Amino acid sequence: MAADYYELLGVQRDATQDEIKRAYRRRARELHPDTNPDDPEAEARFKEVTVAYETLSDPERRRRYDMFGPEGAAAAAAGDPFGFGGGLGDIFDAFFGSSGFGRGGGPAGPPRGTDLEVVAEVDFETAVFGGEQDITVRTAVACETCQATGAAPGTAATTCPDCGGTGQIRRVRQSILGQMVTAGSCTRCAGMGRVIEQPCPDCRGDGRVVRDKTYTVDIPAGVDTGSTLRLAGRGAAGIRGGGYGDLYVHIKVHSHQRFRREGYDLVHDLHVPMTVAALGAHLAFATLDGDEDLVIPRGTQSGRVFRLRGRGVPHVDGRGRGDLLVRVIVDIPTDLSSEEEDLLRQFAALRGEPVAPVDTGFFSRIRSAFK
Repeated sequence: MAADYYELLGVQRDATQDEIKRAYRRRARELHPDTNPDDPEAEARFKEVTVAYETLSDPERRRRYDMFGPEGAAAAAAGDPFGFGGGLGDIFDAFFGSSGFGRGGGPAGPPRGTDLEVVAEVDFETAVFGGEQDITVRTAVACETCQATGAAPGTAATTCPDCGGTGQIRRVRQSILGQMVTAGSCTRCAGMGRVIEQPCPDCRGDGRVVRDKTYTVDIPAGVDTGSTLRLAGRGAAGIRGGGYGDLYVHIKVHSHQRFRREGYDLVHDLHVPMTVAALGAHLAFATLDGDEDLVIPRGTQSGRVFRLRGRGVPHVDGRGRGDLLVRVIVDIPTDLSSEEEDLLRQFAALRGEPVAPVDTGFFSRIRSAFK
């Protein structure tokens, strides 16, 4: 059965065009073959997601898809010689925010700023319980001198004389098939329909300047290394008042001195003396939530695991927590005093357990016999 296009993009069936576009941008980054060189199936999944976007980004094809499925959407695109439904411009627009392909009806306006990525190094306990963390990124922000217009104070942009404010230049040429009209972005105004005669001295007509910007990021409880947070509108500013892109924060969690993480569980290797393992004990065990009373039963063997339920990592979706697993490792003493050795030999004799003799040369003779 063919995959559901909405599920491929990860959106609801009533998603807006903007939501569909953002979802495609995200999925395309994840599945692009260039970012998955070791995955032979990445290209096929990327093509599936692209077909889903091509269909749902075109209102007519989307309507037919909702009514008749993929076959109906394919029929709606039959008149498109490129097979892209919404056109090549939509595909370029999904990646770059501005296609450069004329659409008629006036200029598209200043393009949206680019998305940014940053790595946030997070303490182990902050990743477990959540918290706030400041991150600093070097980014483009709106120029305060010209209020992001790009024009020097007291001046303003004017209508482009080459394209008349449409942002497009149309050319008519004769061919063997008759007249052909081509449209392209106006090179003088870069497709925005307006030109600046007196650029702002601070941003040189760009409408934005590069600055270090600090944001306070809410770290959700339960995140782990490899998690990515999306901060909408915290990316770079677009040229001449264009919208802001998004900021993607990639999480890197520091290791902990006592605990390691396995999924949503925490694991700790608890070293105990052989006397504690043999006779048992009550221990005050420090968890991330505070001390817990841990009972070591008599005769505990090395490798036994005790589970403290609900003392692990919270689930990111807020539904419960993992457990804390305490694995016992019994330590055997290696630096026995003569008195301690005598007591152990008495213990072994009481249990009828054969042990090496007191003769210190016993083991060297055993080793030489196998040479």
